[in-house]
Amino acid sequence: MNKTPNYIEDRICLNVLAGSVANAKDCYQAAEGHVVLGVLSKNYDSDAAAIADMQRYAAATNNALSVGLGAGDPNQSAMVSRISAELQPQHVNQVFTGIGASRALLGQTDTVVNGLVSPTGKVGFVNIATGPLSSQTAPTEVPLATAIALLKDMGGSSIKYFPMKGLAHKEEYIAVAKACAEHDFYLEPTGGIDLENFEEIVQIAVDAGVKKIIPHVYSSIIDANGDTRPDDVASLLATVKRVLATKG
Repeated sequence: MNKTPNYIEDRICLNVLAGSVANAKDCYQAAEGHVVLGVLSKNYDSDAAAIADMQRYAAATNNALSVGLGAGDPNQSAMVSRISAELQPQHVNQVFTGIGASRALLGQTDTVVNGLVSPTGKVGFVNIATGPLSSQTAPTEVPLATAIALLKDMGGSSIKYFPMKGLAHKEEYIAVAKACAEHDFYLEPTGGIDLENFEEIVQIAVDAGVKKIIPHVYSSIIDANGDTRPDDVASLLATVKRVLATKG
């Protein structure tokens, strides 16, 4: 079982939601395999139900499964850790305080485990109080270098920068990308990304020199039935290829 995402040119992998197993297969094909398909733990009443269903998604996409929280819900953190231990997916979404549990239960370092940190309104700082209890308290704003070191300490692979609100926090995002490049860490921009701003968001990360980038494009490419549009996934792939072809 392949536990490592399939990056385009060993650099970028898309992350989109899958509305069904059939939709996951269609999106996987549209992305030429360069994608992880998000399935949200919040949609299941039990670990057993989540595991049984997510195994179907994994089987249909060569294990290109991204176990999600559900709109960054910190209350899903423990469930994500438990089911990921069984599923051994390519990608796990976690709040900042859930990384250590997920990595320990996974028992390996191949799966990408991100850690959710949020914009603060201050360039060079992120809020790491994103856990079930800490998210209910005052924001904990720390320098980017410190946040990345803490993420690494816990076994994290990448910063999940959420909610970006597209390019509303552009200067902060540029600083995040530069810090990830400087400290050899992956970056996952998330929130408000659409077909219009996607290229600039990816370009910023590429220009900064980030080693691995996993942009999340969710609601903006989902149709009325709750499925991600494969044509839009193909468009995102074409954009990534264009950006990588012109780098440097």
